[in-house]
Amino acid sequence: MDAIELHVNGTKCDVRVDPDTPLLYVLRNDLGLKGTRAGCVEGQCLSCTVLIEGRPQTACMVPVGSVAGQSIETVESLVGGGTPHPLIESVLAEQAGQCGYCLAGILMRAKALLDEERAPTRAAIATALDGHLCRCGAHTRILRAIEQAAHARSAEA
Repeated sequence: MDAIELHVNGTKCDVRVDPDTPLLYVLRNDLGLKGTRAGCVEGQCLSCTVLIEGRPQTACMVPVGSVAGQSIETVESLVGGGTPHPLIESVLAEQAGQCGYCLAGILMRAKALLDEERAPTRAAIATALDGHLCRCGAHTRILRAIEQAAHARSAEA
């Protein structure tokens, strides 16, 4: 089996797995990045959302061979580098995480939105998160946290 080169959270990694292995399993099992959650493993709940070349993708549905050499960001990237991303700080401030199972995917989708739009409206945030399943009912706090993070990023600019 040939090595597959991945660029995960700014670090080059070589993995030796079947190219058809879902990226989710490589992230969790081979690279030890447990933040990306395995929910339905059918691409429906979106808890395994990561950013591939800046675009949200469900890691359970992406064969690792198809992302060789591409930039992949997981939820761990939001706390790397010493300074937490404003999303992390706002989620904590708003107590937006209940069980936290869906939160990794929501945070990555929100990061992609904030990377595209500095100050998205609440409606744009809700639309971006449409499809993310959260059974804890923390939706209002999650929306508030993302709005707060957007405001913090706008204030930095």
